[in-house]
Amino acid sequence: MDWGDRIGRRLKPRDLHIFMAVAEEGNMAKAAERLAISRPVVSKTIADLERTLGVPLFDRSPQGIEQTLYGRALSKRSVAIFDELRQSVREIEYLADPSTGEVRIGCTETIAAGLAATAIEALSRRHPQLHFRTELGDVTTLRQYFLRERKCELIISRLLPPIEEPDLETEPLFYEKHILVVGPGSKWLRRRKIALADLINEPWILSPAEIVPGAPFFEALRASRLTVPVPTILSTSLTLRSKLLPGGPFITIVPDSVLRFGSERLPFEPLQIKLPRTPHPVAITTLKNRTLSPTAQLFIKALREFSKPLSNRK
Repeated sequence: MDWGDRIGRRLKPRDLHIFMAVAEEGNMAKAAERLAISRPVVSKTIADLERTLGVPLFDRSPQGIEQTLYGRALSKRSVAIFDELRQSVREIEYLADPSTGEVRIGCTETIAAGLAATAIEALSRRHPQLHFRTELGDVTTLRQYFLRERKCELIISRLLPPIEEPDLETEPLFYEKHILVVGPGSKWLRRRKIALADLINEPWILSPAEIVPGAPFFEALRASRLTVPVPTILSTSLTLRSKLLPGGPFITIVPDSVLRFGSERLPFEPLQIKLPRTPHPVAITTLKNRTLSPTAQLFIKALREFSKPLSNRK
């Protein structure tokens, strides 16, 4: 395929913009309505694109349209093209005024409540015109959807067990410790010595990830020859825990970074029971070969700064 004659002179950003709208809507009429243009213009643009590329981009049927193998390939690269253009505009804006800009961050709820909130708070004081957009999710959703679909520039989360992911760059920050916590009025705060066995029959709030082999809580129980307690509440929500602990008898587990960075905002009191360190570090993950905005680089610098005490500990 001759790039200069068949592609470079004929393919326009507007054509790709229309193509992306059709791909996302799965319907030409809806794409036309969204772009405020006529249906024939959308139809002609797609036909011209297919003629230029020499392959069908959509399969048509009475039920609607669906991307072909070729359409999905173009869609994937088009997302990257528009993201790089967006980043270029933001970089120009940043160079014109370094105190403004937006950074899009994905993180787990515990990271949002601790490290991410601390970095955002510090940068907001230094650069009041900066804007932050955060997305919450589990590690898999953050990677597969928010990062790879370029809805976030970076994510901060615990690393998954080693898997070959050649399109991702990771920068480990620190290894998380997990702490058993109760509410401020808990009877356990008045006890000088507490063993894990003393707490087994208490009401627990646990997440599914905390009661599987390899998790610090599971390994601490196994080392003490104890079985995993049946949780009264099974949930990943940190908000739920912070709501229930102050007035109830519950015991739960939180990463120590939440206590370090969010202790003034969260009603958690630690118990003096040591759990093993998690085997996988908290890390910054970005896409390889993707241009990060200056504001994202500024945010990453702040993350390194605040996580340094955790990374230096034994």
